[in-house]
Amino acid sequence: MTMSRYTRIPVFLGLIFAAPAFAADLPKEGTYDVTSCVKRNVIRVDYSDTHYAWSYEETGTSRSNPPGGLFDEDVFRCVGSAASFNGKRMGSNICVAVAKNGDKRLTRFYYGDDGKYNREAVSGTGMYDGMVTNGTFELVGPQPEIKTGPAEFCNHQSGTYKLK
Repeated sequence: MTMSRYTRIPVFLGLIFAAPAFAADLPKEGTYDVTSCVKRNVIRVDYSDTHYAWSYEETGTSRSNPPGGLFDEDVFRCVGSAASFNGKRMGSNICVAVAKNGDKRLTRFYYGDDGKYNREAVSGTGMYDGMVTNGTFELVGPQPEIKTGPAEFCNHQSGTYKLK
């Protein structure tokens, strides 16, 4: 049996209006799996081919897998700076994300001594109040070239969380 495009509309609308209930029903602890897509504006400063730095502002959205999970459809804005010295990256950024219900979270991302990108939940309101996360952060696809101007890319984040 196939549905006409008109019979699919109520099902689609039902999913949209049911989505906020998923966030309210999240367990107090569990796992998250999110893909975030970003639009970034970069300012790069060059010293040499092996020593350069950049600052940026970015905005984006997150989608959880499966839909309705933690951070699903959050929108975010970040500022940051980074550098590459002989291929070793360092730097950090700060992001403010807002859930569909208006709850906010402040997150810091930074390069560790091992060269991996880490995340730290700094503060939150509503369901994000007291949240603790632990996880990984990886780019989806090839890393964009760091050059002055606009850039677009996606990343994958997964790990564990605990809510208050």
